[in-house]
Amino acid sequence: MSSDIVAHTIFLIFTGAAVLATVALYARQAMIVAYIVLGILLGPSVLGIVEDPAVVRRIADIGVMFLLFLLGLNMYPQKLVTMMRETTIVAGASSLVFALTGCAAGWLLGYTPAECLILGAALTFSSTIIGLKLLPTTVLHHRHTGEIIISILLLQDLVAIVILLLLETSEPGPVPAREIALRLLGLPALILASFVFSRYVLFRLIARFDQIQEYIFLVAIGWCLGTAELAAALGLTHEIGAFIAGVAIATSRISDFIADSLRPLRDFFLVIFFFTLGASVDLGMLVEVLVPSMLLASLIIALKPVVFGFLLRHSGEAAERSTEVGFRLGQISEFSLFIAVVALETGVIGAGASYLIQVTTLLTFVISSYIIVWRYPTPIAVSDRLRRD
Repeated sequence: MSSDIVAHTIFLIFTGAAVLATVALYARQAMIVAYIVLGILLGPSVLGIVEDPAVVRRIADIGVMFLLFLLGLNMYPQKLVTMMRETTIVAGASSLVFALTGCAAGWLLGYTPAECLILGAALTFSSTIIGLKLLPTTVLHHRHTGEIIISILLLQDLVAIVILLLLETSEPGPVPAREIALRLLGLPALILASFVFSRYVLFRLIARFDQIQEYIFLVAIGWCLGTAELAAALGLTHEIGAFIAGVAIATSRISDFIADSLRPLRDFFLVIFFFTLGASVDLGMLVEVLVPSMLLASLIIALKPVVFGFLLRHSGEAAERSTEVGFRLGQISEFSLFIAVVALETGVIGAGASYLIQVTTLLTFVISSYIIVWRYPTPIAVSDRLRRD
């Protein structure tokens, strides 16, 4: 894609997003839905103005990295370990329920055993982007709610990474033992290297030049993207690397400034991310899977809040907070989209099953976003009483 086409595409995305977001706000609807609708309109299935959304998606993925980096900045390592220990049972039990539900749904729809397993895996996860984008983390009484959501999402993301690695190794031909070992050892090696480097190098540089805000901004971006690239080189994902980069410097006294500085950059790329979700919709295939996707999305939207709420209440959380967490996690994940695409590329599932997962995921994104902004405090809530930064 030439630079002129990139510039023109970004112009179309943000001009169109500004128009549709204005309409959405006047109609008191979620802005995220406006971005997805814009993608559908400009994508190959309708107007065809953006012909290759996959290229734009590579730009959008940077927004996901910044989102997870900022998430990590708010998580002290000791607190993170404690919360993950407390939510392991909740995450594990809920994942089992959703996976069995997906397998049963796949069997009823006539899919192969492998496709049923992939469908079950896809329904297991909740969206990191929806969960965190709509969370008012600056409101004190929501800090604990955010910690619960973050710890559950992190455990789910780790499982999703394992599934993606297994799918990648299912490609025809033998996988070198060196590559398998690299993937298994990559995560602990990256965590160790990140914490050692941040403590003995990064913190000293920040302390030495902390009065120069431009330098701190550049170091933060370089640290985030550099660690993400290192994670990819070790067989992990860029997103996990960005999260680890954030956690590694969460104890720095400058972490709040870094978080505030990077939020506009994160939002810029996330607008592109949601646009590409809409632009990837194939309206031709949509007709074939629309009815089962709507049924499956309705099942997930109804089931996830009940399951999470029940498990959290029995783990000792307050009933009101448990219900809220359940609704905030009541959708399918962007990782489910990745799983559907990789499984199709490796021949594990067919195009029908892959597109069923993708359409169901997008439907839950839209419906869940509506529910959250209507019921709970968010930065884009439809009620002034619920709107929080």
